[in-house]
Amino acid sequence: MKKLSTTAETALALAACIGCLIDAPAFAGGLTVVSGGGTGTFAADLDSDGEIDGSHFGFGVVIGPGGSAAGHFECLMAGNADILALPLMAVEGKVSAGTVSDDGATFSGIATVNLGNGQIFRRVPFTVTVTGGGPGVGTLQLTVIGAFDGVPGDTISGNGRYDLPAEWVATGQIRIHY
Repeated sequence: MKKLSTTAETALALAACIGCLIDAPAFAGGLTVVSGGGTGTFAADLDSDGEIDGSHFGFGVVIGPGGSAAGHFECLMAGNADILALPLMAVEGKVSAGTVSDDGATFSGIATVNLGNGQIFRRVPFTVTVTGGGPGVGTLQLTVIGAFDGVPGDTISGNGRYDLPAEWVATGQIRIHY
């Protein structure tokens, strides 16, 4: 578990630094860079285990004109950010599409979902919607498509998706560079 935690922490730290490494000329040509890293909180006990649930997250995404996008997303619920009484729930994916609005950004792709109990789901579609900001301001909302419909934490049961509620940034930040 220690090795997994160290690997995840390294990945999250690298994703969080992406926004700091990109200079102004990279934004020419209508590209939007969406980056973030830290911890989030749902401010609620989604799985009735007596603990407020949340996650560790990290991502770096470049969204181009016409919905094109490239990047990486990771959401880790483990250790001090557990959910569903699982030892681990990690969603790690490659971003392939995205859109930007005045309110934030949405990106999607294909992920691997690891439940830490020997169950690994591959090629799982996901969508993430974010708003920029630091603690108490930025938000992240993850939807896993085609799996986990109706399990605790799902806000819209019966639609074939696992629609988590929006998380508020607890530590770290989300940045959207228009």
